[in-house]
This record gives sequence, C-alpha cells and structure tokens, in this order.
Amino acid sequence: MARISDKRTVERKSSLIYGYLLIFGMTIFWGVSWPIMKIALAEIPPWSFRTISLVCGGFGIMVLAKIGGLSLSVPRKEWLPLLIVSLFNITGWHLGSAHGISLMMAGRAAIIGFTMPLWATIISYYVLGEKIGRQKVIALLLGLTGLCILLTPELAAIGDKPTGAIFMLIAAASWGTGTVLIKRFNWSIPTLVLTGWQLSIGSLPVILGTFYFEPLPVISHLSVKALLSMAYVVVFPMLFCHWAWYSVVNIFPASVAAISTMAIPVIGVLSSSVLIGEHIGILETAALVLITSAVGIVLLWRR
Repeated sequence: MARISDKRTVERKSSLIYGYLLIFGMTIFWGVSWPIMKIALAEIPPWSFRTISLVCGGFGIMVLAKIGGLSLSVPRKEWLPLLIVSLFNITGWHLGSAHGISLMMAGRAAIIGFTMPLWATIISYYVLGEKIGRQKVIALLLGLTGLCILLTPELAAIGDKPTGAIFMLIAAASWGTGTVLIKRFNWSIPTLVLTGWQLSIGSLPVILGTFYFEPLPVISHLSVKALLSMAYVVVFPMLFCHWAWYSVVNIFPASVAAISTMAIPVIGVLSSSVLIGEHIGILETAALVLITSAVGIVLLWRR
C-alpha cells in the first residue's frame, strides 16, 4: 500500500510540473498573440479573421490527433455537452474578443478579456461546488487589483466608446462559463480530440456569420505582416494554446486553472509595447508584480 501511495504521489507531482510548464508556454504565446492579432485585424475583418483561425486551428488539431493514432469518434451521449461547451468556449469567446480587440487597444482588450477568472471562480462555486477559500480570494483580489491598475488610464476612453469593452466582457464571461462546464461533464475522448471538435463545432456559427456580414478578404491584397500575423495566430494560440488550456483544466480545479491565466494580459501589455508601440510605465510594472503574485499564490500555495 505504501508503494502504491508513493507512486501516486510521484505521478501527481509529475502532473503538476507538466501543468506548470503548459501554463508557462500558454502565457507567453497567448500573451504575445494580442498585439499580433491587432496587426492582423488592421487588414482582416473580425468575422473573417476568426473564420480563418478557427477553421485552420480545428483542422490542424484533428490532423495531429489522427497522426497520433487517436480516434475522432465521439460517443452519442457526449455530443450535446460538446455542443454546449463549444458555443461558450469557442463561439462566444472568439467572436466577442475579435470584435472587442478591433475596437480598442490590444493591451486594454486583453486586460478586460482576462477578467475571466472572476466569472469562472464564481460559476464554479455554484456549478461544481468548488470552495472559494482564502487562497483564491487573495489571488483574485491581487490579480483584479493589478488588472484595474492597468485599466485605470483607459477608463475615460472606454467610457467614451464602451462597445469594445462590452464585447470583451461578454467574451470573458462566455469563456469562464465554458471552462466550468468542461469540468462539469465527464469526457471519454482525449483532450486533443476534444479540443479539435470544440474548434470545429464552435466555428460553424462564425462561418455562417462571415458569409452573411463580410466578404472574405482577398489574400493577394494582404501585406506580408498581416499574413505572418495570421500564421502565428493559427500555429500558437489556436493549435498549441487551446490544447494546452484544456490540458491545464484537466489537471487543476476550474477556478485555479482560470486564475492561472491572469499573467496572460501582462504579457499582452508588455508585448504590445514592444511590437506596436503601446505605452508602458510604472503602472504596468506594479500590475505585473500584483498579477504575478496572484498566479504564484494560487499555483504554489500549500495548505
């Protein structure tokens, strides 16, 4: 019995280390994607941008799953839960964030979008029964304080043109709900297959909306910068980060996984300064300390 217990402890520690590495990679690649999306959206309309990224991302993950020898079949009883989580995690988040980021600064949009942990923590309390203990309260307060500091200089601009902020809040709430529902349902399909099906199903309303609202962009009219930005979005946020995110949700409680994403907007703000010249100063530095502390507390605190 002692050997079995020791083996389980080692496996659990290995799983946590694996989860931390995924969070690190996801934070960097997703954070940098915000200014890169801004570059792409300067030439590609929001609906078309999301159609291209979702279709390419979903197809790419399905191909990777097939190459890895995984079955793409889904049990009949899991189709309805799959449809529900796809609409929240993919359709709601991607449409809301694409419209939001096209209407406001990339760093500011990232900050509002990553209020997601607040919604996920509250919803997980009611849906999953996850306790909101002292650890999570402190982490949430630190993280949200950091986000508020980052957002303070922009409140006047958001007040004048609140549409982008509203889209981002809808996107954040949708992603938070989808994150909790992923934990709510029992899945028999591998994470990679689950990710591919979510992207594929969630893209269908976006594709229909694109044909209705926008003409598809002519590739020959796009600059090299826009094409490279689109390629980055497909390879890293769509392929790697989506798979990494659902893997993290499997390893950690929903609220803990959600709070771990709070460092992403910090990378978004820093990379927006480097790549597209958005301002960074003492407020951004203070926010970085607070948000990093929040993520550290929720991931490393031991009772």
